Amino acid sequence: MAIRDRLSGNEAVSYAIKQINPDVMPAFPITPSTEIPQYVSSYIANGECDTEFIPVESEHSSMSATIGASAAGARALTATSSCGMALMWEELYVAASNRLPIVLALVNRALSGPININCDHSDSMGARDSGWIQIYAENNQEAYDNFIQAYRIAEHKDVHLPVMICQDGFITSHAVENIELLEDETVKNFVGEYEPENYLLNSETPLAVGPYAVSNYYMETKKAQTEAMNNSRQVILDVAKEYGQISGRTYGFFEEYRLEDADYAMVIIGSAAGTAKDAVDKLREEGKKVGLLKLRVFRPFPEKEIAEALKGAKAVAILDRTDSFSSHGGPLGSEVTAALFNSKCTMEVRNYIYGLGGRDFRVEDATEVFNEMEQLVTDGKEVEQYKYIGLRG
Repeated sequence: MAIRDRLSGNEAVSYAIKQINPDVMPAFPITPSTEIPQYVSSYIANGECDTEFIPVESEHSSMSATIGASAAGARALTATSSCGMALMWEELYVAASNRLPIVLALVNRALSGPININCDHSDSMGARDSGWIQIYAENNQEAYDNFIQAYRIAEHKDVHLPVMICQDGFITSHAVENIELLEDETVKNFVGEYEPENYLLNSETPLAVGPYAVSNYYMETKKAQTEAMNNSRQVILDVAKEYGQISGRTYGFFEEYRLEDADYAMVIIGSAAGTAKDAVDKLREEGKKVGLLKLRVFRPFPEKEIAEALKGAKAVAILDRTDSFSSHGGPLGSEVTAALFNSKCTMEVRNYIYGLGGRDFRVEDATEVFNEMEQLVTDGKEVEQYKYIGLRG
């Protein structure tokens, strides 16, 4: 039976952590993810879970300790944001290359500089090639649901990769919404007990973790990571299907919102998808055939599925909440455009940058993007390929 509650995104993720009851959580506070270790440490102090909480001296230390715990055979996690993740950058690659099934609760926040504590995706998108699976949430419910699914994906025998569960700082992490929680026993049975096959503290099979890789072995390691990431595609879908059976909420690589007959489509990640859906509904009432593809899984990147979902559109707007400073767009824009090209889809495609440093993204902004796509197709009006939305002046 579902438990109805009102929680912030940070509370929702913390509640999921309590229900999963992992073995070890090292953490160091940083806005806007600080509440997650605070809530979890309170659960531990109150006897509601028996996770070993390790206060550390930095984010680099938190990921280092998480790696050590996971390598020793523990189910481990940490949480961070922005510059905290930047400080653990080296360790992100270590965790992935060591094939450790760690889960990271990442509350998205702009990377300095200039210093800013509000949401954009520069932290997670900067780590998109570190070898971590990346799953994004639109709202608090999805943040909770994604986290419960994370260990099932990470620990699968065909995957063994770390998973980054992302939610938008303040917009999701601190805003309170209605949410449906699962019963503790339901979560416990779904996630299951962690029984690693190989780990440092197994005296029966001595093991080295993180050895130096000479040239004769390094490429093979990376190829193995690539195969694991490819394997995770089906695992993500299988876990989501099973989760839907116990929760009534279905997930895939992405959500298609009124996209089936859309002439003009938008691709977006995170909380701004809710704003875009309002714009879609408004324009549909006016008789315009618009739709939305809200990407949930960015790594592995579902290129064929995205191209299939968008192939009927006449024009596609791809919105990035970070800039890759490539002079032609952001990371989502580059990857979706490449996916469409490789699938020989020939519609008009434009990339927009929005919401940096927490800049508001309004229904009016999304509506204007859809209008520009329509004018591009019907009137031949040129639309800038690399446009910032909502700039002052």
